[in-house]
This record gives sequence, C-alpha cells and structure tokens, in this order.
Amino acid sequence: MMRDDSNLLGLIVVLAPLSLASVGGATAIYAPLQHEAVELRQWVTPQEFLDYFAIMRFTPGPSSLLGALIGWKIAGFWGALVATLSLYIPSSLLCYAAARTWHKFRGRPWHTATERGLLPVAAGLVCAGVLALFQLSGGDLKVGGVIVGVAIALTLFRKLNPMFLLIAGAIVFELVFLAGI
Repeated sequence: MMRDDSNLLGLIVVLAPLSLASVGGATAIYAPLQHEAVELRQWVTPQEFLDYFAIMRFTPGPSSLLGALIGWKIAGFWGALVATLSLYIPSSLLCYAAARTWHKFRGRPWHTATERGLLPVAAGLVCAGVLALFQLSGGDLKVGGVIVGVAIALTLFRKLNPMFLLIAGAIVFELVFLAGI
C-alpha cells in the first residue's frame, strides 16, 4: 500500500487530540473516534469499525489497537505506526506532567473536589461509547441489551476476564437465535 501523507496527517489531526481525552483509557474515545473515522472522514464503514472493535476487544493488549487498525486500513504499516504514536505520545506526556503536578498538591481541598468532579465526566464518556456501538449495530435491541449488559458487568466487576463475557454473549445470542426472538 502506498503511503498517503495527507492520510497520515489526518490520523495525527484526529488521534492526537483524542489521545488527550483518553488518559483514563481508550474507552472514552470510542464515540468520537467512530464519528471521525466513519461519519466525517469515511476512512472505514460502520461494519468495519464494529469488526475492528471486536478484534480489539478479543485480542490481548491495549484498547488503542482500534486506532492502529484504522490506521492500517487507510495507510498500511505507516498508518498503523502513526496512529499508535498519535494515541500514545500526547496522553503519555500529559500523564507524566499531570502526575508530577497532582502529587505535589495532594490533600488540598481543590484537589479532592477536582477528583470527585471528574468522575461523572468519565462515566458520560463511557456511556457515549456504549451508545455509539449500539447505533452502529443498527439499533437492534438484542444487540443493545448485550452491549449494556457487558458495560454493566465491566463496570461492576473490573477484574472480570473478557473471555467470560465473550462466552456469555455467545450463549445469549445462541439462546435468542434458538428461541426465535
């Protein structure tokens, strides 16, 4: 695949700012990434985005693999490399600077208030990601139920092995299929 520098620059323009929003994890950027990659720039189709999302969730490694898969689709090896670096470098630099500063002011009233104030923001970003996946599924309530169930399970049981959820989801879909619902 021939390298297209405009696509590489586009990856940086889209992913570097999203990197700064993904400090707590890539889950927070699924909705805006889907909006940019599928709807605005049309780098991938809705089905390809869902396929890449499934691959990313199934394989071990970071959630930022989704960006690398999109980068690979539009610009091959260089696209994957640029996408990966665009997702890691800005957030890593921000985390380093924030951690140094945060530690310096620990225990002050504004410090505690800021931590508490950011919790609903993070929850809202995760919910937006769940909604984006539901919309990409075509609004199928069975799929939506599984997406919401997985989101709830991962929220309540943070150390839950994703393999359990994959197996449970397969069983649920098989039972729904057999029941003809």
